[in-house]
Amino acid sequence: MDTYQTARNHESPTQSSPTSPNLYPRAYLPASSEPPSSSKPAEQVVWLIFGATGHLGRSICHVALARGDCVTAVGRNLPGEEVVMQDWHQMCQGLVCDVRIRDTISKVFSRALEHWGKIDVVVNCTGYGIIGACEDQDEHEIRAQFETNLIGAANIFQLTLPYFRERGSGAYIVFSSTAGTLGIPGLGPYCAAKWAIEGLAESLMYEVEPLGIKVTIVVPGLSRRDGPDEDLNGPAPMWGHFLLKPPADAYRATNSPAQHATRMIDWLKYKEPTSAVRIAEITWELGHSKHPPLRLFLGSHAVEAIRDRLKSTIEEIEDWKYLNFKGEDEEGVGVARAGG
Repeated sequence: MDTYQTARNHESPTQSSPTSPNLYPRAYLPASSEPPSSSKPAEQVVWLIFGATGHLGRSICHVALARGDCVTAVGRNLPGEEVVMQDWHQMCQGLVCDVRIRDTISKVFSRALEHWGKIDVVVNCTGYGIIGACEDQDEHEIRAQFETNLIGAANIFQLTLPYFRERGSGAYIVFSSTAGTLGIPGLGPYCAAKWAIEGLAESLMYEVEPLGIKVTIVVPGLSRRDGPDEDLNGPAPMWGHFLLKPPADAYRATNSPAQHATRMIDWLKYKEPTSAVRIAEITWELGHSKHPPLRLFLGSHAVEAIRDRLKSTIEEIEDWKYLNFKGEDEEGVGVARAGG
């Protein structure tokens, strides 16, 4: 049944009309992206959101539903989870899957298409990490992080792209992290997986842009839970996608660099800087923009952290560029010579 046509004409008493001039109180994206505005209101779209039970995923669901869109919210494939995913909203379909298992993604995608009749935007908010020193994490733990963060994303891309290619349009919004650009002590394998997803998504963008398909990598800063989660079946867990592994003796000292991620969590209890609601509002604009950016850094923490990293890299290039010269017997090969 194609319920998209029915849902688009049904408006709850507390829900703003998609064409309401008050629906876009503030635009976050630049005009060059052509986001929705009061003069150019958004058309209703259908979202497929993986990782909808995390606080960012839930906030995106809430904003999209409040602004008149249709949503298939996909949670984790855990016992009893599909029951929990029901009755979030009259325009929300609740499903579950395990992104590591391709068949579960295929079933979710098929059920969403059958329910709405189309899908316009695919969002991947899934994530899994272990906080602990690189040496302390075993092969199983490292593989689990790559299977969820990288292989899961690749599965989503490969199983949904044929549909977008056939229709000649569609958008992917992929959530990365500052960990996708920075090496963070205590989060080594998680960082490695996030670096990998950035490379995958950027490569994909170049491949599918000629086909009318858009890809945006969202890099949020450390975010606080400030959304009305109670409207979507209760509060979301604070760190539900991370596990804390007890350190070995070599890394147990509180001032150890390997304890940095643990100290960061303690700091976040009181100083989470970036609003999940604002991230969700910008994500909604991305889903409705004609020219979304490839990469979007959100929050001062993300901007400053990435800027410092790039500055450090440029300084290193300047410091070591003298190695790149033509020696007596080389053709442009960088050679370090003792004594200058």
